[in-house]
Amino acid sequence: AVVEGVKEAVAEAVGVVSEATTGVLGGDDVAERRNAYMEVPLRAEEKKVIDFRGKTYLAPLTTVGNLPFRRVCKRLGVDITCGEMALATNLLQGQSSEWALLKRHPSEDVFGVQVCGGFADALTRCAQLLDENISVDFVDVNMGCPIDLVCDKGAGSSLLLKPYRIKEIASSMSRVMSAPLTLKTRKGYYDDNDVAHTFIPEVRSWGAIALTLHGRTRQQRYSRTADWDYILKCADSSPDLQLIGNGDVYSYEDWNSHISSSSALATCMIGRGALIKPWIFTEIKEQRHWDISASERLDLLKTFCNFGLEHWGSDQRGVETTRRFLLEWLSYLYRYVPIGLLEVVPAQLHWRPPAFYGRNDLETLLGSDSAADWVKISEMLLGPVPPGFVFAPKHKSNSYSAASEADMAVMTGADMDEQSNG
Repeated sequence: AVVEGVKEAVAEAVGVVSEATTGVLGGDDVAERRNAYMEVPLRAEEKKVIDFRGKTYLAPLTTVGNLPFRRVCKRLGVDITCGEMALATNLLQGQSSEWALLKRHPSEDVFGVQVCGGFADALTRCAQLLDENISVDFVDVNMGCPIDLVCDKGAGSSLLLKPYRIKEIASSMSRVMSAPLTLKTRKGYYDDNDVAHTFIPEVRSWGAIALTLHGRTRQQRYSRTADWDYILKCADSSPDLQLIGNGDVYSYEDWNSHISSSSALATCMIGRGALIKPWIFTEIKEQRHWDISASERLDLLKTFCNFGLEHWGSDQRGVETTRRFLLEWLSYLYRYVPIGLLEVVPAQLHWRPPAFYGRNDLETLLGSDSAADWVKISEMLLGPVPPGFVFAPKHKSNSYSAASEADMAVMTGADMDEQSNG
């Protein structure tokens, strides 16, 4: 009875105070007081700023840049990681598979997510959702993806044809996010028509803190070598912006050469080089060429499988998901030629060496371009493939069918790299 009496007294007192406050202030004043406590967007100078300078940075990579692979790279010394490219429209529709691409592992101490879209309204709403629902250190917008499916929707590299839209997207997204905004693009859409230098000096004023520039055009895709002279020229023209170079970094010597060429260059982003030899981050940190053994490379694959089973599950479905992502990675990893077999060191990313015999059977197997051999490697780690198993890499260079065990013809290097997202 005493407790009930106290509750009634408190309720009555609250009611009296509420009525008194409303009577004194009036309805409009109460609403004004409430609005005074609404959150307001952070100013540019209040936002967190990430220092990319001198740090190793793993590029966001479609399919193969999954969480287990990023964990392997973290163990090998990478500083900054970024999730796989996610389409803004799919995120807005609430597709669980797309939101899964944004998942972060605790070991990723500096982590960003990458979104792709062609219109400021959709990307701005997407930025708000990201800010409210996930914890990231930065949000990157892909404006360099060369894939037709993306460009045909007005996103990716096609934004280079409409630089004013790049400004709209960057300005709008930076206003609604507390996390820093970064951009990733190419030097132009068509060959012999570079345009990135025309807007890069303004990017910082649009709210982005950094921009990654891939030294190729969309038309060029991944053929020929990256234009680092152009990247350095753009870095020198925008001292207030952290400009990150991207393209063909495949050894610590490549890294050193680019970083030392201009103090305005913040760092280098590494994509395909990390897929072929993820220990490149160790080489950069230790400033040496690592003649990694076949058994050490197999241990990395074992680690990936363990991380995959932890991430996707250890049931049959999880095992087969891990296997398919392992095979996708092997479709790049086989291109590595051991240091001890090279006549010229360091190797270059665009080289396409002939088939070779390794220093032991395992090294020869790891260097095979046959999808059937990749499947054998997966069976060593994950057990036999199920009946009727078929594998075709997303970049379509090789394929495997359990029925025929016949491989498709190997396509050009540019076709092999179509899986990377720009």
